[in-house]
Amino acid sequence: MKKLIILLTVLFLSASLFAGRYAGEFMVIGSGVRSSGMGKAFTAIANDGSAIYWNAAGIAQLRNTEIGVMRAFLYNGLATYDNFTFCQPLPNEVTIGFNWTRLAIDDIHIFLEEQLVGNPSFRSAYYEYNLTGIPDGEMTSTDDLFQFAFSKHIHYDINLGWLFFDVPFEMYFGGNIKYIKRKIDDNIGNGTGFDFSFLTRTSLSVLFERDWLGDFTFGVNFQDIGGSDITWDVVDDDSDHKDEVLMNSKLGMAIIQPIPAINSTLTLSHDVNYIYSTIHHFGLEYKYSDLIEVRLGYYDTNFTTGLTIIYKNVSLDYAFLTNNLASTNRVGLRVNF
Repeated sequence: MKKLIILLTVLFLSASLFAGRYAGEFMVIGSGVRSSGMGKAFTAIANDGSAIYWNAAGIAQLRNTEIGVMRAFLYNGLATYDNFTFCQPLPNEVTIGFNWTRLAIDDIHIFLEEQLVGNPSFRSAYYEYNLTGIPDGEMTSTDDLFQFAFSKHIHYDINLGWLFFDVPFEMYFGGNIKYIKRKIDDNIGNGTGFDFSFLTRTSLSVLFERDWLGDFTFGVNFQDIGGSDITWDVVDDDSDHKDEVLMNSKLGMAIIQPIPAINSTLTLSHDVNYIYSTIHHFGLEYKYSDLIEVRLGYYDTNFTTGLTIIYKNVSLDYAFLTNNLASTNRVGLRVNF
């Protein structure tokens, strides 16, 4: 290495230089605003464009074209986190989608190694030979995730026998192919991966013969099946460098309960994430008519909250997430047409 980057710690905390088995850490941050407000417990809901990340099978629930954008400033403004989604329904209950997510850190100071005099022990004794603190240049780090998703909806009635009744199931099958590009100064890493996901929804009112009950949903998402490798093209180095993106499994369930008396819907959700350790995510969403949605969430000692204001086919989303590094605000816009 020809350059000594004293902000390596900052990059580590912002998940932009995780190497080895943590190469895909920036993807764990997650896409979208609604999901963030619900504590990222979204695998069994997955009914907007961010489903391409959380559970690609869920985009078949979208029967209108949807475009979504999001921006967040992470770690007290050290990094920007952007997301763009596009979903297009097709005939035969099929929906396709595209997701682009970017984590970027600008103006990272660079200090040239040639400026150092002596070894660390010598410089600790003679502080005047240490670096002056004036950078020799700046660089940028970017992580990009591109996902191309496909989903198919199938309706099926399960017959429980002549003494019982048919139980309706809405089933969604989907997946996405992803391309990962990471750039640190002039060094570039590339990789590909594949996700497979499933979501099903059934009516509790039919199952328990109680008209006032809502729906139960269950979802599963296997990300980076078999693991994904990121191969680096390092400047001035002919050797191959590879980082491994671990396979991740997401399991989720949710209850969606209409409250007709006040023209509202209440959604309770729970996700379990298995990538590095088992993490439970809990979310709650209250929707009043087609005007406003309020959310709360909790995961891994972090609290989240969110709000959506709806006007016709336009939804303005906001989410706030606590974090031991720094709390984060996310804003987004979704348009259906």
